[in-house]
Amino acid sequence: MPFASFVLPAPNLVLATAVHNGHDLRPDLADLIEIPASTRLREEDPHTGALASRFASNVVVHRSRFEVDLNREREMAVYDSSQDAWGLDLWREPLADEAIAESLALYDRFYAELAAALDRLVAERGGFVLYDIHSYNHRRNGPAVEPDPPEENPVVNLGTGSLPERWKPVADIFVEEMRKTTFDGVALDVRRNVRFQGRQVARWVNENYGESSCALAIELKKVYMDEWTGEVFPDRLRQLGDALLSSVDGVERVWARA
Repeated sequence: MPFASFVLPAPNLVLATAVHNGHDLRPDLADLIEIPASTRLREEDPHTGALASRFASNVVVHRSRFEVDLNREREMAVYDSSQDAWGLDLWREPLADEAIAESLALYDRFYAELAAALDRLVAERGGFVLYDIHSYNHRRNGPAVEPDPPEENPVVNLGTGSLPERWKPVADIFVEEMRKTTFDGVALDVRRNVRFQGRQVARWVNENYGESSCALAIELKKVYMDEWTGEVFPDRLRQLGDALLSSVDGVERVWARA
């Protein structure tokens, strides 16, 4: 399987990325990693690739963030100590310089390929809106313990920490349209910057393309799966995907007026 899949059949205005979707590790790192696959999966963003793939234009990464984290700054993209990764003991022995260099080469290649794709969208459509899709845990204390308080953990956290002022109306309409949808029969809980404000993907897009385009950093609470067993709840995943897609028309309309 390739490092990442770039599916950009047409110059659609809205595209989605899932850079923490992957679980694969290249063989040299798979032989060195200390933590079990189930623990890795809990810290990754499984099934976000399925959500991104519901958009005609999408980018889905298949390698694990434990190989290279594309949503961190380059100097922090390779986890080489437990401090980098939630206190987990990562490697049976320190990573060799060559292994780190190979991971950083993937980082550089990804951003070069993403830049080429986004340059095309700017040339053909005048700009774009990128949905940077992630997920987060809300049961870190264990499967038998009550979930984290919902008032501090929205189902959808929209991060706008790097969003240029010009594009705030795009964030507004995204929230408005998403709140019109329901999740398990109640209004979808969508709030801004409660848990996350967005990181490298959104920041890089907004800094490099902010004159014509923007990125929305979208964190979904893992209510669509059991974060301890890995079991996915297909109907809940579908509901979240439907909600994301429902926002596109409004986002495109507001982007065109900005």
